[in-house]
Amino acid sequence: MRLTRRFLAAGLAAAVAAPAAAQTNVTLTHALPLDSHYGVGAVAFKETVERLTNGRYRVTIQRNDNEREAIEATQIGTQEFTITSTGPVGNFIPDTLVLDIPFLFRDYAHARGVLDSAIGQDLLAKFSARGLVGVAWMENGFRNVTNSRREVAGPADVQGLKIRTMENPVHMRAFQTLGALPTPMAFSELVPALQQGTVDGQENPIPVIVANNLNQVQRYLSLTRHVYSPAVLIGNPAFWNRLNAADKAAFQEAAKAAVKANRDRVTADEQRGVTLLRERGMTVRESVDTAAFQAALAPAFEQYRRQFDAALIQRIIDWKPGS
Repeated sequence: MRLTRRFLAAGLAAAVAAPAAAQTNVTLTHALPLDSHYGVGAVAFKETVERLTNGRYRVTIQRNDNEREAIEATQIGTQEFTITSTGPVGNFIPDTLVLDIPFLFRDYAHARGVLDSAIGQDLLAKFSARGLVGVAWMENGFRNVTNSRREVAGPADVQGLKIRTMENPVHMRAFQTLGALPTPMAFSELVPALQQGTVDGQENPIPVIVANNLNQVQRYLSLTRHVYSPAVLIGNPAFWNRLNAADKAAFQEAAKAAVKANRDRVTADEQRGVTLLRERGMTVRESVDTAAFQAALAPAFEQYRRQFDAALIQRIIDWKPGS
């Protein structure tokens, strides 16, 4: 009888331990604070995965300000997912750089529509050849120039400014063409560089400026909206390919939830962000000579047309709902 009880006790202990043993831990990194458009997207991803898999997958969210490093970690499998801006993605999947052409997108509806269309899905499909999974397009928003020296109303005001850019040759070429001094560096290095005067300014969407309190190290904000900046949820292919059909569907649903939460937060930040930055003491220039910027960038546009598929660029420009 004692032996039987011992076997029953052992069996019960094993049964209790089984669910814990079956749980799979998944790491998702991104470069921004928890209270940001990346943060809410990451939380939506985590909550949806854990709910749809009944807790068999547990998602741990971590911050990593070095986006290139996070992409490499996802590529080699030391983490499963990352949310990153597309700035460093072009170093891995050059075709995505087409999205960084200045003044390519008219507005948010245009940009989101293109990314959700066959154009965006075709670009995501190119990630697999580089050892990555392009899971879903997310969003940073339209980029704006800030600096500590002067208001920027037109291209002449950019000349001579040392501007931090992402490690993105399309962005760098644009600022070089405008006469600025682009200085590529990881986002983690940005605030110290602004504090020390290594650079005069930087360019980022309103949600990034707000979330990182860049008003503390920058005086002037100009709503140039010169580039639409996508973000992307990237996965590790070995992990992704091990998922069975039901679990993969759960992760895909989680990606949709992340995209919605992320874009909703960008919309909200755009609506309230400029007012908030004014309240924090920034001088905001809303009226910017967009036509003059486009004219000044004409030599760069010619290079972009030679570098990328001119037909693809035209498809993006011409996109309309239902096309």
